[in-house]
Amino acid sequence: MTKGIPMQIDIVSDVVCPWCIIGYKNLEQAIDRLDGQVDVKLRWHAFELNPDMGSEGQNLSEHIKEKYGLTPDQSAENRDRISMMGENVGFDIRFSSDSRIYNTFDAHRMLYWAGKEGKQTELKMALFRAYFQEGENPGDHGVLKRAAEEVGLSPEEAVEILDGDLFAKEVRAEQEEFSKAGITSVPTYVVNGKFAITGGHPPEVFEQALSEIARQGSDTDDGLDDDMNNGEVILEN
Repeated sequence: MTKGIPMQIDIVSDVVCPWCIIGYKNLEQAIDRLDGQVDVKLRWHAFELNPDMGSEGQNLSEHIKEKYGLTPDQSAENRDRISMMGENVGFDIRFSSDSRIYNTFDAHRMLYWAGKEGKQTELKMALFRAYFQEGENPGDHGVLKRAAEEVGLSPEEAVEILDGDLFAKEVRAEQEEFSKAGITSVPTYVVNGKFAITGGHPPEVFEQALSEIARQGSDTDDGLDDDMNNGEVILEN
């Protein structure tokens, strides 16, 4: 039985971005629909929506008002719409008046490690659940250790990583690489190191895009093309 055309998808995202989990769930559906046509390998990459955020975080409504100028009513309406979209893709997104936004750098260090251990997507999903469903801080070391253990990673290694600065340089270098490639928003999906898809599109849109890329050839690239930001951005919001 054929496995389909090899396809590498690098996903640039943050664990506190609702569009990142919505987009991923839609991408997941598209990949399922293309079963047998493409053989997809996923890798997750760091993007910090709030790199200067303190460890205590900030009330989400206050943050949205400061960053985007939305009124409390506009913010509430936006959260309701996002929750409904989460329900439509089968992922419960819960907001409340006490919801907070957090710094996620340590979460990205853990995800980098999880990638080396073959558990990256599992940990990413665990952190999405912790933040959007349990209201937990994805930068908290206890939360990160528990999530790592939940997906079968060593809690002892998790503590060792979190207590030091292991993988900090790698995460910073990764962020710089994608920034230089012209990626400034999330979610962004880089297919075969050449084609950028931005935003949380419906499954059928992802399906069409991936089918078109598959027709163009099966070459995959472990890194980004030097001229990717001058190449083809096939979809954007």
